[in-house]
Amino acid sequence: MSKPPTLTLPPGARAYRLATARGGFAVHDAGEPRAGTALLVPGFTGSKEDFITLLAPLARQGFRVVAVDGRGQYETGGPREEAAYVQDELARDVLALAEALGGDVHLLGHSMGGLVARAAVLRDASPFGSLTIMSSGPAAISPAQQARTRLLLEALAAMDLEAVWRAMRDMDPPEAADSATPPAVAEFLHRRWLANVPEQLLVTGRQLLAEPDRVAELAAVPLPKHVLSGAVDYAWPVPLMDEMARRLDARRTVIDGAEHSPAVERPKETADALAAFWHDCRAAGAGPARQVSRSPGGTA
Repeated sequence: MSKPPTLTLPPGARAYRLATARGGFAVHDAGEPRAGTALLVPGFTGSKEDFITLLAPLARQGFRVVAVDGRGQYETGGPREEAAYVQDELARDVLALAEALGGDVHLLGHSMGGLVARAAVLRDASPFGSLTIMSSGPAAISPAQQARTRLLLEALAAMDLEAVWRAMRDMDPPEAADSATPPAVAEFLHRRWLANVPEQLLVTGRQLLAEPDRVAELAAVPLPKHVLSGAVDYAWPVPLMDEMARRLDARRTVIDGAEHSPAVERPKETADALAAFWHDCRAAGAGPARQVSRSPGGTA
C-alpha cells in the first residue's frame, strides 16, 4: 500500500464530501481550474491521501486537483454488498464524479484505480480531457502478486480486518519495518485499513486477478493518453507498461527513483510530468504526439 509521508493538507486545500448523482465521496480538493481540473483515483487498499504530495505542486501549475476515496474506501464508505463494487459500478462512480466537477476532466488512476479509470473511459469518454494510467498495466497483476492477493482474499474471507492487519504485519519481512514512519502516519495506515468495506476489498482483489486485456479497446478511444510509472514495479513489470504505452500510442513517462507509488516516492517529478502532459493536451486541443520520457536525470 502507498504510505503518504504526511497527512497535512497544503494551504488552500480542503477535505469534504463531494456530492454526486451517485452519492457523496470523500475528497481532497486543491487549486483553481485555470489550466484544467484533474480527478485522481487511488488503488487497491489506497485512499485520497496517496496523492496528498501532488496537491500543492499541481495547484501551483494552474490545476484544480481532486483526489477521492472510492466507494468502500476509507472515508467514503459503502454498502456491505459485493454487487456494489463490481468494476462497472466503480466506473459509473468515476463518471458521476467527473460530471459533478464539470468541464473536460483529466482523469488519473493509480494501480487498481487505473483499471477503474480505464473502464470509465470505455463506458463514456466524453467527460474527460485525458487519461493517465499510473503504475497500472494492461490486464491482471503479475503472477507473484496474484499469489499474495489470493492469500489476502483467503484471509479476508475467514477473519475480520483487525486480524488480517495483524497477520499482514507478521508476514512483513524485517526490512519492511520502518522506524522513520511518523507515528501519526502509522496510525493512519491502520485506521485506513480498518475503514475499508470488506466486500470492496474482496471484489476489487478478485478484479486484480482476473482483469482482461482491454488495451485494444482503449486504443480506439480518441483521447490523449499517458502511461506513467516508477522505474521498478512489483504489480505490473515495467516492460509490460512500456508495451502498453506503445499499443495505446500514449505518452510514456518513467520516474527514476520511484517504484509502485511515484506520487509518494517522487512527488515533484511526478507532478511535473503530469502538469506537462495536461498543459500539452490543452495547447494541442487534441491528443499529443507520442512521447517517451524520463524524469530529470534519466534516459529514454
